[in-house]
Amino acid sequence: MVFRVVQWATGGVGRASIEGILRHQDLELVGCRVYSADKRGRDVGELVGGAPLGVLATDSLEEILALDADCVVYAPLVADDDEVAALLRSGKNVVTPVGWIYPDRTRPRSVAIEEACQEGKATLHGTGIHPGGITERFPLMLSALTSAVTKVRAEEFSDIRTYGAPDVVRDIMGFGGTPEQALQSPMLSLLGAGFKASMRMVVDELGFAAEPALRSTQEVAVATAPIDSPIGVIEPGHVAARRFVWEALVDGEPVVTASVNWLMGEEHLDPAWSFGAQGERFEVEVQGDPSVQMVFTGLHPESVAAGLERNAGVVSTANHCVSAIPYVCQAEPGIKTYLELPLIAGRAARELGRGAGR
Repeated sequence: MVFRVVQWATGGVGRASIEGILRHQDLELVGCRVYSADKRGRDVGELVGGAPLGVLATDSLEEILALDADCVVYAPLVADDDEVAALLRSGKNVVTPVGWIYPDRTRPRSVAIEEACQEGKATLHGTGIHPGGITERFPLMLSALTSAVTKVRAEEFSDIRTYGAPDVVRDIMGFGGTPEQALQSPMLSLLGAGFKASMRMVVDELGFAAEPALRSTQEVAVATAPIDSPIGVIEPGHVAARRFVWEALVDGEPVVTASVNWLMGEEHLDPAWSFGAQGERFEVEVQGDPSVQMVFTGLHPESVAAGLERNAGVVSTANHCVSAIPYVCQAEPGIKTYLELPLIAGRAARELGRGAGR
């Protein structure tokens, strides 16, 4: 069975998603939603730097809704509930890295989306990397190897110079500004929506008697000397590193934590933060009997220049979405999390797979 897929947005995740769709034995790209006029009407293959595909990009929601498609990889910078509901009501399944990892199904937002799913007989699945995998899917997988779990930790260590979205890094993440500006930026709340949902999945599934509120903290480190970066030179006294931590508490003690460490390199920072001896990575730890730890490498680029060209973490986020498509298309209608879908796997390269002759 081949599933017909639409890519929504062609930023870093969107471009990587298109690559993944084209490589997947069971998927066919049939449409693409773009936002800028200079992309409208262009061949999607050319938009991502490849050969023409015969699929033209559109900026029209109505044209996307009218397409004969099984699934949409919905990857804008910020989700629009009305757009998602319209896609679902049109009968298109939706896989997205911008929300719905573990929604509160009693809230009006979730109720409305669930109603759209049922009306269109479609499924919505939220996924990603961190959150969307490192924070909840892989900790839960590891937890099966131990018993009497006392703490779960997921943590990211990344050089943010490799993230090729300078406007986001400067204006939303708060890098290059003053500490006061960074601490007042929307980044904590924007990140928190996803991380809090992920942590609630872990809390609920493992059965922790955690307090309803999660504790959130943030810190900054400033440059002690000029630091060259893709957003320009970061001057001394301005923000060159950020740390965010979310904690679920039982009797005031953290039992589930998610942390993000974003640095503009390891030099000239105050406090003197670093990635540690293991370098850039993601860590997952489950403390119990026995305690288990997993370290993910390979999800970070080899250099700043390589990351600006093609960031492995961004590509992995897209791949997690693409890999889920066949499973989501075959699921029952409704909002489906990792807990309600079967094991999601990738696929063999086209030239090695069963679909090689197609």
